[in-house]
Amino acid sequence: MSTALLAAILGIVQGLTEFLPISSTAHLLIGERLLGYNDPNSVFTEMIQLGSIFAIVWLYRQKVIDVIVGLPSKPEARRFALLLVIGVIPALAAGAVLSDFVESVLHKSMTTIAVAFIVGGIVMLVVERAMSRPRTHSVDDTTPSQALGIGLAQMLALVPGVSRSGSTIVGGMLAGLDRGTAAEFSFFLAMPTLAATFLHSAMGVRHHITADRSLELTIGFVMAFVASAAVVKPFLSYVRRVGFAPFAWYRIIVGLALLIAVLAGWMA
Repeated sequence: MSTALLAAILGIVQGLTEFLPISSTAHLLIGERLLGYNDPNSVFTEMIQLGSIFAIVWLYRQKVIDVIVGLPSKPEARRFALLLVIGVIPALAAGAVLSDFVESVLHKSMTTIAVAFIVGGIVMLVVERAMSRPRTHSVDDTTPSQALGIGLAQMLALVPGVSRSGSTIVGGMLAGLDRGTAAEFSFFLAMPTLAATFLHSAMGVRHHITADRSLELTIGFVMAFVASAAVVKPFLSYVRRVGFAPFAWYRIIVGLALLIAVLAGWMA
């Protein structure tokens, strides 16, 4: 299989899974191993996230523009920006301390990913079934304390397999947001979180971005953008109607299959 085709497939995987509660990082790591894709210094894995960032900014461009333009004069714009700042700080602080350990140790452990898949799915099912009547039905009505709770939940996403969107959505539901609002706040929180993660990663791998890899990086970026742009709105509509149980069961099934593969020696 050509490198360009591998890059396209993995770009689609990144785009489809970034905003679903099933862990894009884990899917990329598993996909690269299954497809035999060689990614020295994780350059490809880190850089194609930019496609997903651009996609979510594009989809919510009117809200982004309204907040940025309104910062000098509109209290509601400043309040919303403050919510995102509150939500992103815990993950940035945890990432600054633990990122080297996560990338050098946890990203190499398929067992960790499998267990995180299973536990995350179980937690999602429990929260889905035990959730009381939500009190917040719009991202604009999210309180600072709710934003902080979601931000603290987002720290768990440092563990591959947990899922950034999954942890923030579950955190949002526990904080009193309804399903759709929790998912939508997760999308908005993804903008500063993924942007900061991308910039940190880009600084670390910038010397390894070579001209001979420009084609695969471009293909991965474009496919991640297209896939993310295509999946976000249908996903939001789906969870408002159905909920997160199908994603939870998917996580559990994939986690069990991966754990069996590891224990059987089929995947290291």
